Amino acid sequence: MATATGCLDYQMTRRHLLSMTGATLLGMPIAQILARAGTATTPAKAEHVILFWNGGGMSHVDTWDPKPGRPVQGEFDAIKTSADGIQLSSIFPKLAKQMHHCSLIRSIAGTNGDHGRASYQLQTSYNQTPNLLHPGIGSVVVHEKEKLGDLPSFITINGQSHRAGYLGQRCEAYYVGRPGERDPYLAFPAGISQIRGNKRLDILTRMNQKQGLKPGSADFKSVETATKEAVNLMRSPTLKAFELDKEDPKTLERYGDSEFGRGALLARKLVETGVRFVQVNRGGFDTHTNNFPAMEAHGEVMDPALASLIEDLAASGMLKKTMVIMLSEFGRTPVINNQAGRDHHASCFSCFIAGGGVKGGQVIGKSDIDAMRPAERPVKPEDIHASVCHALGIDHKKEVNTPLERPMKLVTDGAEPVKELFA
Repeated sequence: MATATGCLDYQMTRRHLLSMTGATLLGMPIAQILARAGTATTPAKAEHVILFWNGGGMSHVDTWDPKPGRPVQGEFDAIKTSADGIQLSSIFPKLAKQMHHCSLIRSIAGTNGDHGRASYQLQTSYNQTPNLLHPGIGSVVVHEKEKLGDLPSFITINGQSHRAGYLGQRCEAYYVGRPGERDPYLAFPAGISQIRGNKRLDILTRMNQKQGLKPGSADFKSVETATKEAVNLMRSPTLKAFELDKEDPKTLERYGDSEFGRGALLARKLVETGVRFVQVNRGGFDTHTNNFPAMEAHGEVMDPALASLIEDLAASGMLKKTMVIMLSEFGRTPVINNQAGRDHHASCFSCFIAGGGVKGGQVIGKSDIDAMRPAERPVKPEDIHASVCHALGIDHKKEVNTPLERPMKLVTDGAEPVKELFA
């Protein structure tokens, strides 16, 4: 007996059958169990997610949690925003005008000060282990939510996302290197006509299907899945969503003529086309030296792009069903080192979040007087994952089985949604 669950494509195992039999003995019929599989605990508020991943550990004091008048303040002022009582760093003057749509969490209590381990936890909710690759949050979302349209459900821009791990090939992200540039792999080579190219693709599909019937072809099946999705995409009219050269020049100017600005604009176009999860990557936040000119430069790029994205999504009504998050693996030390930099600081940091049912104009949690430790409402990194699932109507406690029949929860044990975020 076979069953299709999201991205896994696994067979019904003895473990599944025994668990169902046990439940039947308790009075719950198998059909009811199957009907309940994957049922969300809450109605979905969001349909899409845009994750801005800022690699390197972004300073929370110089962005979301300024400390005016304190020795840790640094070179940036705290400015008023459109949300009463909420201040941001002065590197975000345009975003400050959109804060009535947005919320902040200022009390994330991390545990990992190493880049690799912290990135792994913030992107998967799990601590890193040597014998298992947990899926990233984008892969979890596309595993649990049905695909909308022809475009891939998960797209990563300006960098690679975390892998899908045991969720399989269908949950991997489609990679866009430079936003606005055509993917050369989604067009036939020079000299190959559309008709001739389509015939070749049909032959390849038949060959893959034939090979896929052979025993022990799990690896080949992953290749077949990737090929099938690439062919569908190559033939889809929705490919035009990747094109930025036809955008109004004023729109491009508002977002900023930068990789990050074009990435934010492309992210908006993709969710409007039906893409479930878009990740936009930016590095350069590991500011052990010369933190302030680096953060000023980051602000010049991020501020217009993020502000324009929120403004446009709100104007079109898409913000109600699109969750926008900006995360980094940890914060930076509030104390400034002797090289005018800030070092790794995991014990307290912040994140930006808007849309998808999130109530705007509020701050969740509070850091202490110098942003060293959470003072109120500590939030675990995995709680952010549970909150994303909550917004999308996904049961974050649901278990899936790895190919080795090991049951794993979508989000690590103990995680709970930050319910105060939601209206």
